[in-house]
Amino acid sequence: MKAFVFPGQGAQFVGMGKDLYDNNPQAKELFEKANEILGYRITDIMFEGTDEDLRQTKVTQPAVFLHSVISAICMGEDFCPEMTAGHSLGEFSALVAAGALSFEDGLKLVYARAMAMQKACEAAPSTMAAIIGLADEKVEEICAEVNREGNVVVPANYNNPGQLVISGNIEAIGEACEKLKAAGAKRALPLKVGGAFHSPLMQPAKDELQAAIERTEFSTPKCPVYQNVDALPHTDPSEIKANLIAQLTSSVRWTQIVQNMIADGANDFTECGPGKALQGMIVKINREVTVHGIA
Repeated sequence: MKAFVFPGQGAQFVGMGKDLYDNNPQAKELFEKANEILGYRITDIMFEGTDEDLRQTKVTQPAVFLHSVISAICMGEDFCPEMTAGHSLGEFSALVAAGALSFEDGLKLVYARAMAMQKACEAAPSTMAAIIGLADEKVEEICAEVNREGNVVVPANYNNPGQLVISGNIEAIGEACEKLKAAGAKRALPLKVGGAFHSPLMQPAKDELQAAIERTEFSTPKCPVYQNVDALPHTDPSEIKANLIAQLTSSVRWTQIVQNMIADGANDFTECGPGKALQGMIVKINREVTVHGIA
């Protein structure tokens, strides 16, 4: 069975999508429609901006979404998903690709999400760190020890066995990293991100995004979408909405998503969009499946 997966924030690079824009009339039309919806030429930043410009959350998220979704659409008949999933932001791309959301509504929601998250990041200094080479259960245990009043640190992204990203306020992340290294983590690397994504510190962004999601029409997708909050397949629009709202303050259960997709028959994974991060994660989760990329 064919599974199509979509990357999240961090996959961006200057020049992303330019080949599509230059060589595919349908892609050019969709990119120009996006410029019109956003009210500024995001394509200029994607194709010719600086790394710093592209790293702004309000630019990064719509840029990765656009590259991912347009890559899938421009595959034509070769885009034939039997299931989809996306990592964090990529869940919006997966929903558009599966037909649960229109291209226009997906872009508007991603932009609303990006703006809400940027505000939440500015309101509370916070960060994330990648923990390498330690069992998930040990990371969860140490996060629970450090997570107390005034300190927020939680597991945020279950990327693959032996790689879990934690999220929280700066002091708590520092304390957790020291404890995790002492417990045997090979590495505990603070990430260059603007805030504590997928943690309780994103509650203001969640409240803001909830209103936008509730106003948006969702359809029954043409195939199951495996969602971040529970790693399970969903086709009911009301369930999809509720899970999408919960996503901002919940963990991304990517390891479990891939395991569940494989258990349900997936043996061929295609990553649509910039970078190869998800391909690398999938291979570490299960080396038996076939993995490709479309950019």
